[in-house]
Amino acid sequence: MGSESSACGDLIVGGYHGEAPTPRFTAAIARGERAGAILFKRNGRAPIEMWRHTRALTEAAGDRRLVLAVDQEGGRVERIGPPLLQLPAARRLAAACELPLVELVAETQARELAAVGFSTSFAPVLDVASEPKNPIIGDRAFGETAEAAIPAALAFARGLERGRIFACGKHFPGHGATQQDSHLELPVVSRAEAAVRAVDVEPFARAAAAAMPAMMSAHVVFTALDPERPATLSRAICTDLLRGELRFTGVLFSDDLEMKALTQPVEETAVLAVAAGCDMLLVCSDEDAQDRAYAALVREAERSEAFRARVAEAAARSRDLRERFAPAPCRTEAELADALGRHEAVGKALAERLEALAARGG
Repeated sequence: MGSESSACGDLIVGGYHGEAPTPRFTAAIARGERAGAILFKRNGRAPIEMWRHTRALTEAAGDRRLVLAVDQEGGRVERIGPPLLQLPAARRLAAACELPLVELVAETQARELAAVGFSTSFAPVLDVASEPKNPIIGDRAFGETAEAAIPAALAFARGLERGRIFACGKHFPGHGATQQDSHLELPVVSRAEAAVRAVDVEPFARAAAAAMPAMMSAHVVFTALDPERPATLSRAICTDLLRGELRFTGVLFSDDLEMKALTQPVEETAVLAVAAGCDMLLVCSDEDAQDRAYAALVREAERSEAFRARVAEAAARSRDLRERFAPAPCRTEAELADALGRHEAVGKALAERLEALAARGG
């Protein structure tokens, strides 16, 4: 594999359907054409089912490290059921628990996810739920103001990293002010730049200052920042703002390039997202689309010296993150069962806080 091909393979995280990795996906991992996988309920609900996926994927990768991801925020957004520790929505967690307990809950969940074989849960949500009509964020956010959201979100991130998975703040530069769901259409936020910076961007600024290792972009147009392009495809947002102003040094993931907010073919959006400043691309379901995105990146890297340099920069960040947070699934089912049986005290403390919150009408 040529250097351009190898580097482009470091940029794509894909998904697949089924109760085991498909032969096609496993082969792409083995060839170095995927940097990892994201799993969903379609792949299994029980921790042991997910563990079988992560074991197979790490074996296929050989000595190469992967990103193995799952959306396990809590509340509405969770893919894995018990006996994994189950969390409430971020808003309820922040309302019920003092910050040390928020951090401990996140650490406990992270240790269990690491035992299953994951390296991230694509959390915390750093969006501020400032728009009551928002159909997708709501209680996934830790608060309705930046001041309310930031402390709990950063405590949650610290807990994840103490538990040996990486935190990934999403969805930069914010999805909480939209009235549309980017899974279905392209949201546009028209609030003034001062408000965007004070409300939407501020949690990400604080996360960058705290050296959060990863963030995820939003498929949202902010007219005050770039009136022409959604954030994922905007160099003004992904590079000038995030890298230049906020001094973020970690990995920027794109949100899923298959979402309907992006109407261009994946071959185009993959190249545009990397050129804008995304380091790793999510293509969550369609293996054909993953192949097309990979081929498009290779073609552009071979054609353009500037794009080749951008790919090399992104690939270096990708490899560093994957080395720092290498997946390490338990070796046996018995070891996994033991790792998932240690959260009783934390689960009890969380349940008590949630009961007290409910008694207060929360």
